[in-house]
Amino acid sequence: MKKIHVLPGDALIGNFKHAGIEGEIAICRECLIEGEVKSANLDDFWTVRARFINSTYGGETKDYRQNVVDEFEKLENLAKDSEVNLWFEYDLFCQVNLWFCLSLLDESEAEIYRIAPKVRNERDTWKGFGKLNAEALRQCFQERILFNKNDILLGKNLWRAFQNQDFAKLKSLGETKSECFPKLKEVCDAEIEKQFRPLNALQEIISEGATDFAGIFEQFSKKEPVYGYGDSQVKNIYNRLEK
Repeated sequence: MKKIHVLPGDALIGNFKHAGIEGEIAICRECLIEGEVKSANLDDFWTVRARFINSTYGGETKDYRQNVVDEFEKLENLAKDSEVNLWFEYDLFCQVNLWFCLSLLDESEAEIYRIAPKVRNERDTWKGFGKLNAEALRQCFQERILFNKNDILLGKNLWRAFQNQDFAKLKSLGETKSECFPKLKEVCDAEIEKQFRPLNALQEIISEGATDFAGIFEQFSKKEPVYGYGDSQVKNIYNRLEK
């Protein structure tokens, strides 16, 4: 049986390997929460995304192919007895990437599991896997949840609604109850409000006297953790304010 673990970024690799969990690793190195995502087909999609990533963060198309596309292609042509474990956090950044993965796996006959960070209390919801050691990751894996057909269809429909900026559909889907999609309403609402809410949060932080970007980013992460933005995404919004 082929086992694949899709990790939400390179930062998790070290602790994951120390956890000794069997299986091949695929790294999700996209930030689909920002930039153009509409396309006629998958090949066109990769072209659109490479253009955005390279123009925004630098690099060349061949690098995008090797670092990003090749990792996603590990989810193609899986045998029926394969097992895919999707390690994604609760925030919008991770959820959009998860929805995309489910859209790729829509017709797969593999068993697909959702692995989420273990949350001790409400305050830890948005902290993700970052603070978890190898033992905690093993526990997350032991508590994984199997996606059923309805869950996979929900993920596919969430991706389509996101891709088409169909906010009415996204809001409706956000009301769906599923163990595989905790905090779904919160992240769908965050996406619907993405064009103004992060910008307003930054304006408020700056109006309170913050000037150092490191401090601004820290405050933003506390104020709007639902977005899961890294410093690069917040910096892009900050630059829009400066203009």
